Parts: sequence; structure tokens; C-alpha cells
Amino acid sequence: MRSRYSAFVRGLPAYLLDTWHPSTRPPTLELEPGLRWLGLEVRRHRPDGDTAIVEFVARSKQGGRAHRLHETSHFVREGGRWFYVDALAGA
Repeated sequence: MRSRYSAFVRGLPAYLLDTWHPSTRPPTLELEPGLRWLGLEVRRHRPDGDTAIVEFVARSKQGGRAHRLHETSHFVREGGRWFYVDALAGA
């Protein structure tokens, strides 16, 4: 989770796609121009074997307006690597 946040901060869409599970990965990823990331708070991390649930809040700013992304994400480990699968609805 933290490495993916860092990739958003540094503007590295190739890394984000590489760490996205193939079953849900989009064909391309365009990052928001002018979006400035301000911080990440991991609120909950629940590993369960080769899956994990991570609840986080990421703060950003764009055009003078502050934003918060509050998400609970599903990750899976395959071949020793962790992949982002999707955001859990209603979690």
C-alpha cells in the first residue's frame, strides 16, 4: 500500500499498473495533472494468508481544494508479490 501511494506521489503510472492484479488492472492509467499528495494514513491492515485488507485515508490537494480518499482495499499475494485487486464496496 505504501509503495503504491509513493508511486502516486512520484507520478509513476507504470509501477501502479505493475502492482495491480491482472484480473482488475486497467489497460492504461493517467494520473491527475496538478494533483499534489499530502499524506497517507493506514488505519487498518488485516492480513489473512495470501490476501490482505487495508483501510487508508490519502489526502491530496488540487486547484486550492483539499481532498480525502478513504478506501478499504483488497490485496492478494501471488508468486511472493502483493497486488492491488480492488476497493471493497461498503467495507
